[in-house]
Amino acid sequence: MRPPLPRPSTTRVMVVANQKGGVGKTTSTVNVAAALAQLGQRVLVIDLDPQGNASTALSVEHHQGTPGTYEVLVEGAALDDVLVPSPEVPGLDVVPATIDLAGAEIELVSVVARESRLQKALAADPRVGETGSGEDRWDYVLVDCPPSLGLLTINALVAGAEVLIPIQAEYYALEGLGQLLKTVEMVQAHLNPTISVSTILITMYDARTRLAAGVAEEVKAHFGDQVLRTHIPRSVRVSEAPSYGQTVMTYDPGSPGALSYLQAAQEIVRHGTFGVPAVKGTEA
Repeated sequence: MRPPLPRPSTTRVMVVANQKGGVGKTTSTVNVAAALAQLGQRVLVIDLDPQGNASTALSVEHHQGTPGTYEVLVEGAALDDVLVPSPEVPGLDVVPATIDLAGAEIELVSVVARESRLQKALAADPRVGETGSGEDRWDYVLVDCPPSLGLLTINALVAGAEVLIPIQAEYYALEGLGQLLKTVEMVQAHLNPTISVSTILITMYDARTRLAAGVAEEVKAHFGDQVLRTHIPRSVRVSEAPSYGQTVMTYDPGSPGALSYLQAAQEIVRHGTFGVPAVKGTEA
């Protein structure tokens, strides 16, 4: 265990989203979550991606028929009925995703208030709340979204207060972000006025190239203080870890990737909620 950091005064629900694939979204979700748990925080990861990659990395069963986010969204199941403690990381709980979730958007079409099913489930759980909710209270809820802006991602944005956007340090890094930011703005205007983009995390950073430094500067120019100072380097160990059912935080805790995710988690804890308007950087 790392030296613990102070717990937040209320549960921080962070939506990890980017409709562009291959940016390190799921990798960042599970490693930030594991790092937060190692820093003494109680964490819940909600896997909203039908591929279930976050569930794989956290060593949680997610074969077809396993209770998980599908049951929460479609059948109204309580979080307590479907969550599983991570066997690798103490203090980290997981709501797994199965392939059943792929049909959830169609099944929810006729459901009343279909955009707020996840919000309802979180609001009903006593472990989500302010200081005084008990020792079991979750300090952070991280929602891993699919690489799309459909109903699953909308459910996450309605349920959350903060958006964490991973951006890879590569050409076209900002391409397509405008649509995500407009979606956040739309949700903010009509469904969840408290949602805002609080954190930008630069991933796949190669310090040896001029391109990576240039992309980082461009992202910083667009988003300012929302960008974490810590950049996640390209790392074979980070890529290998899920094949062993682990995050890099337990697979190789001393590797550059693990140490970078630990520093990023420390920044997230210390920064608190920025409350920056989601429309900032729409011109990207």
